[in-house]
Amino acid sequence: MTTAATLEAVTDVGGVITDPQPVDFHRLGLAGCIDRLTAPLRRQGMCVHWETPHHGLEISSSCASLLYRTAQEALSNTFKRGDATDVTVRLAAVFHGIRLTVADNGTGFEGTGPAAVPSAHKPACSGGQSAGLRTMSVAVQDAGGTVAIDSAPGTGTAVTVTIPLD
Repeated sequence: MTTAATLEAVTDVGGVITDPQPVDFHRLGLAGCIDRLTAPLRRQGMCVHWETPHHGLEISSSCASLLYRTAQEALSNTFKRGDATDVTVRLAAVFHGIRLTVADNGTGFEGTGPAAVPSAHKPACSGGQSAGLRTMSVAVQDAGGTVAIDSAPGTGTAVTVTIPLD
C-alpha cells in the first residue's frame, strides 16, 4: 500500500478519527502512527505541526498504545469540535517519562489545569468534555501518568499527557 493510500485509510466516522489498519509501531514508530491520525484534519485544510525528539525513545507497546489512543481522542475532539485551523503535536522525553501534547487554536471551552480533567468519580465539566476525555484520563492515571487540559473559550485547547517509563 502506498503512503497516500495508507493516509487515505484514516478517516472520520461521526467526527471520531478512525484507522481501520492495524497500528504498526515497529514499522512507523509512535510519531508515524499518530501522524496518520492527522490525515482527516489535513484534508479539512488544517495546518499540522510536529515537534518530536531527534533521537529514538524506547517505550513499551502498552505505553505507545496509550499515547496513540490519547492522541486519537484529542485529535478527534479538535476535528469535530474545535473549529481550529492549526494543531501542534509534541512528543518529548521528560525525566523518566514521555509527554504528548496536542494543542489547537480552536474555540476552546471553559476549564483549565488538572481540575478540568474529568475523572471517573465526577461528571464532565460544564465545558462539555466528552466521555472520551474521561476514559482517556482514567486510563492514563491508571498507568501512573498525568493529564492536564488547558482551555478557555476563544483560545484553543491543549491536552498534555505524561506517562512514566520506569
